[in-house]
Amino acid sequence: GLRVTVLLTSSLMVLGAGLRCVPVSDLEIRKKLIHGGQLLNGLAGPTVMNAAPFLSTTWFSPDERATATAIASLLNYLGAAGAFLVGPLVVPSPNGTSHHLLVSQSNTEHIKDRIEAVLYAEFGMVSLIFSAALAYFPSRPPFPPSVAAASQRLSYRRSFCRLLSNFRFLMIALAYAIPLGVFSGWSGVLDLILTPVHVSQVDAGWIGFWSIVGGCVVGIAMARFADFIRGMLKFILLLLLSGATLASTWFTLTCLTSVTHLPLTTATLYTSCILLGIFLNSSVPIFFELFVETVYPVPEGITCGVVTFLSNVFMGVLLFFLTFYHT
Repeated sequence: GLRVTVLLTSSLMVLGAGLRCVPVSDLEIRKKLIHGGQLLNGLAGPTVMNAAPFLSTTWFSPDERATATAIASLLNYLGAAGAFLVGPLVVPSPNGTSHHLLVSQSNTEHIKDRIEAVLYAEFGMVSLIFSAALAYFPSRPPFPPSVAAASQRLSYRRSFCRLLSNFRFLMIALAYAIPLGVFSGWSGVLDLILTPVHVSQVDAGWIGFWSIVGGCVVGIAMARFADFIRGMLKFILLLLLSGATLASTWFTLTCLTSVTHLPLTTATLYTSCILLGIFLNSSVPIFFELFVETVYPVPEGITCGVVTFLSNVFMGVLLFFLTFYHT
C-alpha cells in the first residue's frame, strides 16, 4: 500500500539526511557517514521515481490519469531544479569559473560552513515531509475511481515473467532508460562538464533549472493533451524524442567549436541545453502511461520499478566513465 511505502521511503530519507549532518571532525569517519547517508537516500529513490502511475491509478479516473502521473512524477524533477539553484547560490565556487571577487573572499572554511548549512536545511525539509506523511497519508480512497483501481493484479513473480517475456515492453523500456538515464547523470554534473568551455557553476545551475522547469510545464501540458485524445502516446513520444535529438546535436556541434566553427555563445549554449532538457523531461509521464497500458494487468509499481532500474543502470555507467574525466 502507498502509506507504508511512503513512510518507509521518507524515514530512509530522514535517516540518510541526518547521517550527513553528524558533526564529526575525523574526515575519514565523516566521509563514511556521508556515503551511508547517500546510500539510504538512494534506497528511497525508486518510490520517489516510479510511484506516480500507481498513485494516479489508485486515486484518479481514466480521463485524469495522465495528468495526475505528470504532476506527481514531474514534481520530483522540480525539486531537482531547485537544487540546481540552491547549490551554486549558497555555496561559492572553488573552480575559478565564477566572479573573481567571490573567489577571493571565499576560503575552505567558508565553503565548508555553507555546505553544512545546505545539508542542515535539507535534513529539516525531509523531516517536515516525513512528519506530514506520518500525520496523514491514506493508502487509497474510500471508493475506487475506476475499474483498473479495483481490479485484481498479477502476483510479483508472474509480473516479472510477463515483463521479461514482453518484447514490446522491453523495447519501450530501453527507449526510456537510455536517453533519460544518461541525461539524468549528465545533468547532475553539468557544472563539471561545462567548466572547460568557461561556464560558471551558477550559469550551469540556471541551465539545469530552466531545462527542468520547462520540461515540467511542457510535460503536464502534453499529458493533459493525451487525456483528451486517447491513443496518441506513441506520436507524442516521437515528437519529443525528435526534438531532443535535434537539440542534443545542436549542443554537441556548438561545443565542438574547433571542428564545426559554430559560435559558442551564452545564448546558443543556454537554448540548446534547455531545449534538450525540456524535450526529455516532458517525455517521462508519457512513457509511464505507455508502460502501464502496454503491460496491464501488471502492477504499476513493478512496471515502473523495472524501467527505473534500467534507467539507473545507464546513469551509473555514464557516471562511472566520468570518474576518468579530467579535461
